[in-house]
Parts: sequence; structure tokens; C-alpha cells
Amino acid sequence: MDSQKTKFTVGLFVACGVGIALVAVIWLGMSRIFEKGQFYAAYFNESVQGLDKDSPVKYRGVSIGRVERIGVAPDSKLIQVVLKIEGLQKLESDMVAQLKSVGITGSMFVELDRMREDEPDLSPHLSFPTEYQVVGSKPSDISKILKGIDDVLTKIKSVDLEGISDRVKLNLDDLKQAITDANVKRVSKSITDLLERADRILVKNEETIHKDLVELAKTLENARGFFGKGSSLVGKVDDSYSYLERQLLIIAQNLEKASENLDRLTELLADQPSQLLFGEPPAPRKLEQ
Repeated sequence: MDSQKTKFTVGLFVACGVGIALVAVIWLGMSRIFEKGQFYAAYFNESVQGLDKDSPVKYRGVSIGRVERIGVAPDSKLIQVVLKIEGLQKLESDMVAQLKSVGITGSMFVELDRMREDEPDLSPHLSFPTEYQVVGSKPSDISKILKGIDDVLTKIKSVDLEGISDRVKLNLDDLKQAITDANVKRVSKSITDLLERADRILVKNEETIHKDLVELAKTLENARGFFGKGSSLVGKVDDSYSYLERQLLIIAQNLEKASENLDRLTELLADQPSQLLFGEPPAPRKLEQ
């Protein structure tokens, strides 16, 4: 009798757990369906790698919606991103969308902000009708950096290096010819006379020059001591900077590992939500005496 009662209690508990899990899953799914919101479309002329469905849509850092759908635009050139703005909020015509990166994980989200008065409109031209109201867009920061590098490389390629080399060679030939045409003997005699006069001046002022050199040596010795102290100070600063850099690298690695563990946990719960109720408890920790 007790055995049948125990089996009935266990079965009732399992049935209640399964029922609660099903209700939770259905409720989460239906809440997305009946969620109210406004739909907008943003078009990007760049890669949206890292942006997925249900990625957050933020206005100056505050989440106001999510990405409903991502696809290729009808012109087969642009990328269409359908945004769902939750609640009764409406986006005005001066709103502009931009892709932003989340830390070092590679995930992306859509950042909304108001366009400044002096800011040019960089939204791509649309040659097709749209189903939703269009929100302006601008290139991401990474795209701007890559475009700047491409512009610099293009300008370098456009420089006539061969012509510059020819002009330098021509100028060197002209200089060589001018040196050849100069009166080298007269210049050499003038230099010899100048050196003789300088030698006579040095002999007359030898004592004064000696004193000046002694003072200069003392000054250089003081300067060497000063620079030695500065060098030791710079070495200490370099050691502190190296230690701080190593600590930041360790923190970044720990954050990356934590992000990977969180992604695996999210994928596991998305595939098997029943693990929240029926998963095995973690093994007990061994504490040192």
C-alpha cells in the first residue's frame, strides 16, 4: 500500500513539473506573438556579421526593441533589417541606425540616435518600394576605419613614384655637374687659410677655452646624473605598465571564457529547456581541511 502511494506521489509530482514547463514554454512563445510594437526597416550597405534575430535595438544605450528579421533587400545589394519597437514608441524622421559591437564576443546590436544638424545623411539610396517605414542608417565605426585605410592606399597608389625617381636622379646629375665645374683648388686653399687662422686664435685663448671646457664637463656630469634618475623612473613606470597590461590580458581572457560558458548554457537551455527541472545537481565540492 505504501509503495503504491509513493509511486502515485512521484507520478503526480512529475506530471505537475511537466505541466508547469509546458505552460512556461507556451507562455513565452505566445507572449512574443501578442506583443505590441511598431515595425521599421533599416538598410545597411555593409556586412551585418554578428547581428541575429532578436538582437537588441537600443536608443542611446536603452533597449527599446529587437531585430525581427534580417534578409537581403530586393535590389540584391543592401541588407534589410526589420526592427520591432516595443510599446507605443514611434521613431521620428531624424532617427538614424548604426551597427555596434558588444565587447569581444563579436555580437552586434542596432543603436538608434538622432542625427545632428551638421551631420550629412549617409543612408544608402533605395531604388525599390518598402513594406515598412524606413529608418536612416550610417556606416559602423569599423566600416569607417576600413574605408579610411582604403582611401589612403588609393592615394599612395596614385602617386607617380617613377616620375619622382626620375626627377631626383636628374637633380643629382645636375649637382654632380656643378661640383665638377667648381674651382676645387681655390676652395681648398681658402679652407686651409681659415684653419690656420682658427689655430692661431686657439693658441691665444687656450687658458680661457680650458676653463670653459672644465665648466662644460661639470655641466655634462650633472646632466648625466639627472638623466640617470629619469631613466630609473621611466623603468619603474614601464614595469608598472607591463604589470597592468598583463592583468588586463588575464581579465580579458576570463571574460571571454565566461562569455563562451554563457553562450553554451544559453544554447543548452534553448535546445533542452527541461534541464532547468530535471538536470543533475553539480558534484559536491571538496573542501580542504
